[in-house]
Amino acid sequence: MRLTMFTDYSLRTLMYLSLNKDRVCTAREIAEKYNISLNHIVKVVHKLSQAGYISSMKGKGGGIRLNIAPDKINLWQVIKILEPDFNVVECFDKQHNSCKIVAACDLKIILEEATRAFCDTLAKYSLNDVISKPGAFNELFLPHKK
Repeated sequence: MRLTMFTDYSLRTLMYLSLNKDRVCTAREIAEKYNISLNHIVKVVHKLSQAGYISSMKGKGGGIRLNIAPDKINLWQVIKILEPDFNVVECFDKQHNSCKIVAACDLKIILEEATRAFCDTLAKYSLNDVISKPGAFNELFLPHKK
């Protein structure tokens, strides 16, 4: 299973905001820190704001900040909102399935089980679990002194 880049960027944005929860951040700042297109981050911020995970303030002094404590943000719940589907193989998509062997093939049963395990594992963790080493993140984000 592979998550979309949109979900990846969304999770990174939530992580960054979690590590900087005591201040207002900007989409530009996040884009620069991760070396990601500002356009992508603006779309991510919009979706995360619609979903209630972040607050967005416009104008001078505006920006974005986390709306929910990191330990209350469940990874599976976030990913479920962001991912368009979990169709690992064509036969998972009942509307567009044209696989000729779907009636005889049991691979879909195994892949459904694997997908459930993937989702169940994500459901065990919060955003707080992925930022458990804030010092390591600071090393990556803070300018290095020579």
